[in-house]
Amino acid sequence: MTHDAGPADLVFTGGHVHTVDPARPRAEAVAVRGERIVAVGSAPEVGDLIGPRTRVVDLAGRLLLPGFQDVHLHPIFAGVDRLQCDLREARGRAEVLAVIRSYVAAHPDDEWIIGSGWYMADFENGTPRREDIDAIVADRPAFFPNRDGHSTWVNSKALELAGIDRDTPDPDDGRIERDPDGTPTGTLHEGAAHQVERLMPEVTAGLMADGLRLAQAYLHSLGITAWQDAIVRPEDQAIYRAAAEAGWLTARVEGAMWWERSRGDDQVDELIERSRSGSIGRLRLNSVKLMQDGVLETFTGAMIDPYLGRDGSPTANRGISFIDPERLPGWVTRLDGAGLQPHFHAIGDRAVRECLDAVEAARAANGHTDTRPHIAHIQVIHPDDVPRFAALDVTANAQPYWACHEAQMDSLTIPFLGPERSAWQYPYRSLLSAGARLAMGSDWSVSTPNPLLEIEVAVTRVADESRGLREPFLPEQALTLAEAVAAFTTGSAYVNHLDADTGTIDVGKLADLAVVDRDLFASDAGPIGDGRVLGTFVGGAPVFEDAALG
Repeated sequence: MTHDAGPADLVFTGGHVHTVDPARPRAEAVAVRGERIVAVGSAPEVGDLIGPRTRVVDLAGRLLLPGFQDVHLHPIFAGVDRLQCDLREARGRAEVLAVIRSYVAAHPDDEWIIGSGWYMADFENGTPRREDIDAIVADRPAFFPNRDGHSTWVNSKALELAGIDRDTPDPDDGRIERDPDGTPTGTLHEGAAHQVERLMPEVTAGLMADGLRLAQAYLHSLGITAWQDAIVRPEDQAIYRAAAEAGWLTARVEGAMWWERSRGDDQVDELIERSRSGSIGRLRLNSVKLMQDGVLETFTGAMIDPYLGRDGSPTANRGISFIDPERLPGWVTRLDGAGLQPHFHAIGDRAVRECLDAVEAARAANGHTDTRPHIAHIQVIHPDDVPRFAALDVTANAQPYWACHEAQMDSLTIPFLGPERSAWQYPYRSLLSAGARLAMGSDWSVSTPNPLLEIEVAVTRVADESRGLREPFLPEQALTLAEAVAAFTTGSAYVNHLDADTGTIDVGKLADLAVVDRDLFASDAGPIGDGRVLGTFVGGAPVFEDAALG
């Protein structure tokens, strides 16, 4: 507690403070002076710092937490998605088509119809067809990535413009969904969509900036004070830099620069220069995103053993390693040696192993650097690889909202993995028990960025929309509430190299804080995901306030 400099600027009192500091996990009040916390303690202790100009926030029995940090999401993409034909709230084929029909009617002059967010489980075999869009718009090309961005639905006009027909071969990093005679159906997986995407009009800088403004406001309303953008291309970097220079980037942002898998280590020098020149204000670019595989639902996630067919027998398909696993260790070693953080996408157990092997090579060559590598998604981890996370000091970057029974899991994943491998999915408890560090993110716009909904699934292994309707998914892998909150605060702050200043409520740390409308730890708090953030503060300044905060 610091009294020397006079009264506090801001005091939170009258509620519950969960500090995420094991030495003092709970308190009653917090005082802030300038950007930093100057007192954490009882209401009478902190009350001594209240002066005539101090703003006092009466928590009224509510909960104060460190601000959440989402360590894997796509804010610019997500914001732009909301400004185009957004299908994320539509469920069922008929509703999806109705949204598209309405958007097309409202945009008669658009050269392309562009949107995203459809759900694979809403279509037979997870693959919608071109004819459905053709019936709505046949004279203009249409392009709709699904909510995870790994499959894209297009109409016949788009296929025609791209020259994709029954004789077009699949690219090395993707697959064209086809009818038995080879005719493309209208669903393009992974890199196959690039043949259409390269023809599309560029997203303007103005639209990207609008998307970031919208996304930032929404994320702040959920208590998020910092994040790691998992794909930052040069054009995204320019938008972030402009926002930082203009002073409206209020979040703390770590950018993961995109590793172009069609290139090699010739891009490393470019990434080093982008990192050097790209860090300004609350923006830093010290991470590099390496996408190692696809997703299980399209059989592009890289697996050690083959996927099963519909009859339950093994196929010849083991998925795709997008980056050559023989060259990945050398490239990761060079990135690590340059001080750049490897941020991997790995869904299948083979992809996870290839990423761990690459970090192991970097550790052997460079020693233990402070780049803090992390592997995102970690859907299937072979049991032999679980202890390697702690041994190599690789953070497990979890997207907990996916760890539950839902249509995509039950219809498009479990049948093609079989019972043994299905039980290896999202092993959060096993990772923690083996000494691994856990961080959390949403992969928004793939799924909700609401940390309270994500934390609920981490704790219950049941989706909020399935409460009381479905059994928990592998409940032995569930976390406690305290563990899940820590992953979304201290764990993510560590990955973002912000742990010295954020992630816990401690004297001397930055006042990045979130007020929740109830004490989530109380026995009568109700479902975690029903909680609502009422206020978000970054460096002691409010970036979101609900009228109910008072």
